[in-house]
Amino acid sequence: MLKEIIQDAEHKMKKTVEVFERDLAGMRAGRAHPALLEKISVDYYGSQTPLQHLGTISAPEPRLLVVQPFDKGSVLSIEKAISKADIGVSVRVDGQLLRVSVPALTEERRKDLVKQLRRQLEDQRVAIRNIRRDAVDHLKGSQKDHEISEDEDRRGQTEVQKLTDRYIKVLEDIALSREQDIMTP
Repeated sequence: MLKEIIQDAEHKMKKTVEVFERDLAGMRAGRAHPALLEKISVDYYGSQTPLQHLGTISAPEPRLLVVQPFDKGSVLSIEKAISKADIGVSVRVDGQLLRVSVPALTEERRKDLVKQLRRQLEDQRVAIRNIRRDAVDHLKGSQKDHEISEDEDRRGQTEVQKLTDRYIKVLEDIALSREQDIMTP
């Protein structure tokens, strides 16, 4: 019982870290990254379709993304969707390709992104703490129902706290690394 509670808490904490990493991948730093365009939906023959389903996105240069649509007829729809997304990039159609220029960030914009990053970090810290609280409540409930002993309850709470500390440290390391990326011109 104790082992399952701890494993469940660890699994949820891992998922929280994965979500945080995925969110940060889409955050624009000074360099072009394909994840910058992943959240864009394109009106493709009347239905909203994620951009990555309509073509390949690559970053051949630090300030350039290239979108190569699978369907040549979708070029204009993709161009319109990227322009409408208002992510601070410029789009140019080059035959069958779209070239997306990513301009350098201003110092003010970098600071705004760092603030946004810190807010997301705090949200994820809260999520980790909520997972800890749920696990501790589950342990206490199991101890109250005499499924585990008082010693196992204490040991479990210590283990859950160690997990919490470890995953919060992982989140902070990821955020620090990303913050350095953002602040580097």
